[in-house]
Amino acid sequence: MTISAGSSIYLASRSPRRRELLKQIGIRYHILLMREIRSRPADVDETPAPGELPADYVYRITHTKAETGWLRLKQRGIPLLPVLAADTTVVLDGRILGKPQDAGHAEAMLRALSGQEHQVYTAVGLTFQEQTRLRLSMTTVRFRDISPREIEAYIASGESHDKAGAYAIQGKAAAFIISISGSYSGVVGLPLFETAQLLEETGITVF
Repeated sequence: MTISAGSSIYLASRSPRRRELLKQIGIRYHILLMREIRSRPADVDETPAPGELPADYVYRITHTKAETGWLRLKQRGIPLLPVLAADTTVVLDGRILGKPQDAGHAEAMLRALSGQEHQVYTAVGLTFQEQTRLRLSMTTVRFRDISPREIEAYIASGESHDKAGAYAIQGKAAAFIISISGSYSGVVGLPLFETAQLLEETGITVF
């Protein structure tokens, strides 16, 4: 079904970075909050399965987020607009690095990434009328050597909190990066090329 020009979508994410990226390409959206009570279990368990490959992991989490969001719309009886979801993970030598549990965990991640090349996988999904479409972005990022003092200062800034791989490319961590090959917006959290493809396939005009 084609959606009329100017239609909006639901964004199933609390990420302010994803909100800004959608605004960048002129997409109107409403925030769809999944878990609204902190004491409740999360709607989506983001624990990697044993031996799960990074691409399979982000596809699975994104697919689940998008379809769970669509289910919430139906349960709440609110307008059935497309639901956009995404998931990002950092991968070093095939190992998935999620969000740090605490400052010590963040330090360990940044020490491991220092002077190394790693990959950032971001999947984006759009669910509408019981159909979910998915796209994947993979970007290679190379870090320079980061001193223990720099790591300590970076963690103290609070920027590593709640970030895959314990860093934000759009923030102070940009000073650590020698090069990226792929999608900058994908590393931020929402690959705009792939997102625009999904939106246009669903009948939503970008720009």
